[in-house]
Amino acid sequence: MARPHVLIIGCGFGGIEAVRALSKAEVEITLVDRTNHHLFQPLLYQVATAGLSAPAVSAPIRHVLRPEMKRGNLTILKAEVQAIDVAGHTATLDGGERIEWDHLIVAAGATHSYFGHDDWARYAPGLKTLADAFDIRARVIGAFENAERAQDDATRDAWMTFVVIGAGPTGVEMAGTMSEIAQHTLSREFRRIDSRATRVILLEGSDRVLGAFVTKQSQQARQQLERLHVEVRTGSKVTGIDAEGVSFETTASGAPTTQRLACRTVIWAAGVAGSRLGAELARGSGAALDRAGRVVVEPDLSLAGHPEISVVGDLAAAKSHGKGEPKPVPGVSPAAKQMGRAAAANVLRRIEREPTTPFRYIDYGNLATVGRKAAVVDLAVPGLGALRFSGLAAWLFWLFAHIYFLIGFRNRLIVMVDWAWAYFTYERSARVVAEPERPPPARGS
Repeated sequence: MARPHVLIIGCGFGGIEAVRALSKAEVEITLVDRTNHHLFQPLLYQVATAGLSAPAVSAPIRHVLRPEMKRGNLTILKAEVQAIDVAGHTATLDGGERIEWDHLIVAAGATHSYFGHDDWARYAPGLKTLADAFDIRARVIGAFENAERAQDDATRDAWMTFVVIGAGPTGVEMAGTMSEIAQHTLSREFRRIDSRATRVILLEGSDRVLGAFVTKQSQQARQQLERLHVEVRTGSKVTGIDAEGVSFETTASGAPTTQRLACRTVIWAAGVAGSRLGAELARGSGAALDRAGRVVVEPDLSLAGHPEISVVGDLAAAKSHGKGEPKPVPGVSPAAKQMGRAAAANVLRRIEREPTTPFRYIDYGNLATVGRKAAVVDLAVPGLGALRFSGLAAWLFWLFAHIYFLIGFRNRLIVMVDWAWAYFTYERSARVVAEPERPPPARGS
């Protein structure tokens, strides 16, 4: 008899762990991803801010999964899933190829959410892929070059004003690092401008930064940002973004007022939405979606009425079923890894006709770096409760934790060397920006 076929869509943290958990079993696995690489997304902002090169935070999927490939039951396809036929148990790829499956694990991740203002995307790119990182890097480096060429103060000031929208971990990390670039890395590299006069402004709609942390740590993070010359404006809801700047409504002075920032570089870190495959699954299976477009799953991560389909990672609106009331699972990489392993284990239980088990998320805590020698750490220590600290010790812990979880010894070594060099010299080695070739001017023009 043919072995059961498991189709896994997406090679993020959840997809990788699902493959690893299933590869030793008597199943056929097909992994589909639209890129050829696995991305260590927690360090993607380092690529966007020229601190690391792309290969340091990514690796070819076929290289990452070489041990699994040797077992002979894994097929990897670089393709994009266009449609999922829930009733027919098939998925259609770009080019029209159809793949039949017995069990489906969807780990397609998330994309940017502009809360109904998709026209803002062209002016305020988000950070989810390597392409996004290259785009942001080109905008940031290009802004200083354009400021050097500016003919008047107003234009120069607009190019030297950077706005980061959203004060979660990505926004805080981006703002702190961009200020470090302006204050140190570029301080002696321009003649007409003083990069230290750059303004980095962090806008957050809620009343504090890093809302996932306790209030004290949020306050510590804000103080560390301000010491790095970042202007933090909480209670500021963006109402408009265009090529000339950002408009936002604030209640800082009591009554709501609308303000305007003239700036030419805006980074979006305020919201995420589920992959479009979430809506595809909802249409085919009747599954519910939450406000962010994530698929509401059963306790065992499957879809209601369709136990053969599981959704994991950022695309899943999942809850942890431990002691007490079920709690929402955060959209972080440890959660995606645990969901990938749990979904794979439940697939094997279904094949053996055993009952599945509900997903329980083990929370190891939260980490966020603010900038040079500045970070906050909130750890869950078994038997001791929460261990919270900030500053230099937290920054060192953050460094070593991220190096440890990188995939591959080569990547760990490269990142460690690059960070050590940057620490002592303030230099950023990945500042080269490739410009697309421009067509020659038409004759007679």
